[in-house]
Amino acid sequence: MEKESRPKLKILFAASECAPFAKVGGLADMISSLSRSLSKLGHELRVVIPFYSTIDKSLHDFQFLGSACVHMGCKTEHWIGLYESSLDNHLRLWLIDYADYFHRRGIYDEPSGEYKDNAYRFGFFSKAVLEICKEMVWIPDVFHVHDWPTSVLCAFLKLWPQLLSPFKNSRSVLTIHNICYQGKYDAMVLPYLGIDWSLFSPDRFEDHGQVNLLKAGIAYSDFITTVSPTYAKEILEPSGGAGLSEFLKKRASELVGILNGVDTDSWNPKTDPWIACPFDATDLQGKQACKTALQEKLGLKKSLDIPIVSMVSRLHDQKGISLLIPVLPKALIQENFQFVLLGEGKKEYEDFFKSLSREFPGQVSANIGFSEELAHQIFAGSDFFLMPSFYEPCGLGQLYAQLYGTIPIARATGGIIDSVEDIRKDPKGSGFLFDEPSASALGELLKTALDCWKNRPDLIQAAQKNGMGKNFSWELAAKKYEEVYFKILPKKSS
Repeated sequence: MEKESRPKLKILFAASECAPFAKVGGLADMISSLSRSLSKLGHELRVVIPFYSTIDKSLHDFQFLGSACVHMGCKTEHWIGLYESSLDNHLRLWLIDYADYFHRRGIYDEPSGEYKDNAYRFGFFSKAVLEICKEMVWIPDVFHVHDWPTSVLCAFLKLWPQLLSPFKNSRSVLTIHNICYQGKYDAMVLPYLGIDWSLFSPDRFEDHGQVNLLKAGIAYSDFITTVSPTYAKEILEPSGGAGLSEFLKKRASELVGILNGVDTDSWNPKTDPWIACPFDATDLQGKQACKTALQEKLGLKKSLDIPIVSMVSRLHDQKGISLLIPVLPKALIQENFQFVLLGEGKKEYEDFFKSLSREFPGQVSANIGFSEELAHQIFAGSDFFLMPSFYEPCGLGQLYAQLYGTIPIARATGGIIDSVEDIRKDPKGSGFLFDEPSASALGELLKTALDCWKNRPDLIQAAQKNGMGKNFSWELAAKKYEEVYFKILPKKSS
């Protein structure tokens, strides 16, 4: 007897970002890629984001679907516009338009800092998501929310009057992409959200006198995921839980880590239109052509014998830049290698890399800012990819690097542990890993990797081919999320 096929679900992704419409970081890529993969499994998907004024309206088609009234607390009503566009011309994207909150220069902040009313902005957005589902008569089986901006939706879902609720059979999944961002704000937002003060308690919304929106999502969601298995373990420990480890331990049986995937339509050295020459694991000559092209483009000495060590990264404390500052200048003097950076962030870090490029012309190229095209060319043309992160919930850089035959030199943390094995310990390894978050440990590993480049070409080639042979497709992750959805849905009586 054939196994009965699983039912198709209605799944709604509520998020603050979605590529290519609105993107600050990896969250945007995850939303677009995972939703497409779940759609390919046969599920009916909707993605909902705010209609930011920064979205380039010349690049996409938008259809006005109508207006709706969102009822907040304190008898406050907001009229919104609802627009629709699409991802890949088939997956429907809904955009909630409310000028007072979303017609601004940035998504979360402006040059002077974070918007002071973010709790109001994204609390309102989360409530509006439910309102438009009701208005459009499209009731999801699963609301999948992401990080603090939409986590309060889980609370709204549970607190909606159950007798007449259209969502009584809907369930919620909260994905924590980075637990260090929790949405902590003044508690006076609660009346606006329509949350009773009785729920301002340490087991719900309260966190040292403030509202913690991520904490509320953890309390009210039906299931919690993170973006890698190791990160799911790390956030249960005081060192990794950013103050929420004990709270999360109470939900440990309903917490799982699922490693992010890679959009292999965009990140594939065999078909990448931005790189100088296509290549794959069976023939790395194309990679050598990419290396030469990168050296020529960035003004580096052209030589296949000189290894290129690169970084494509946000220049934030999390990324371990402080470990590099005492290491790189000395290494560039003592070792024969080239260093390429693409990234932006903290000014002192930007200034450090700029000074390196001045001090080591022809050996260092510091590219401050971000370019999708240059990022692809760096991953294709580099020999090593540096990733000394203090913590890394998942990380995408090490995934891209391996698929392009570029060997990670990385700290063993979070998603790096789940995606990179040390070639010195594992014949199937694809990188070099260090444990201790110190400059000395990083410096020693960099020297080891460069020594292997000179003296162990067999090890280098094995690491390259092992990395290129890995499967980081979103299809694998989508099936694991699908398992979570079916686990939490109410069982139908036969």
